[in-house]
Amino acid sequence: MVYKCFFKRLIDVLLSFLGIVVLGIPMLVVALVIRHEDPGPALFRQKRVGKNKKYFMLLKFRSMKMSTPHDVPTHQLENPEQYLLRCGKILRKLSIDELPQLFNILKGDMSIIGPRPALWNQDDLIAERDRYHANDVKPGLTGWAQINGRDELEIPVKARLDGEYVEKLSFWFDCRCFFGTIGKVLKGDGVVEGGTGTKDTSCDEKEIDL
Repeated sequence: MVYKCFFKRLIDVLLSFLGIVVLGIPMLVVALVIRHEDPGPALFRQKRVGKNKKYFMLLKFRSMKMSTPHDVPTHQLENPEQYLLRCGKILRKLSIDELPQLFNILKGDMSIIGPRPALWNQDDLIAERDRYHANDVKPGLTGWAQINGRDELEIPVKARLDGEYVEKLSFWFDCRCFFGTIGKVLKGDGVVEGGTGTKDTSCDEKEIDL
């Protein structure tokens, strides 16, 4: 498929570069706000699973306090909201914390559209995605599962939707995911703090600061 092999990557490069240029100053402002509220690095890295299950370091804005216990998944924290920065709630609700991943896309670790990259230790999700060949494509900034439930989805459902994306991968389907994401983000749909569905017990791991 010409789109999958060439044009998808071309669009990723163009859109991520344009996004970095246009959003460069706003992202700098976000970084300053984070550092002002809670001194420390504004960015953190997470070990994630990329195409063909190769690891890469995903970038995000820090939305939790520096005092948050290290190496503890969010869902295992007692009252995880107490560790959230005031600005962090807004960053997560509007997915602003994901914007640094534009650099991951430009580098080639990710795509604009694709399955959200799993944490390196989310063995259950990775195994489920293997059933649907969802680990065979680049992970994305957003995807089909994100506009069909996001954090509220249980792992089997999320993996099935990721597999459905792989089957239907095309320019028009990517457009559907892209514009669907805009509507979901504006509404803040599907954001569940400290968990991802009733059976997904592998939410965001403790942030590794830059």
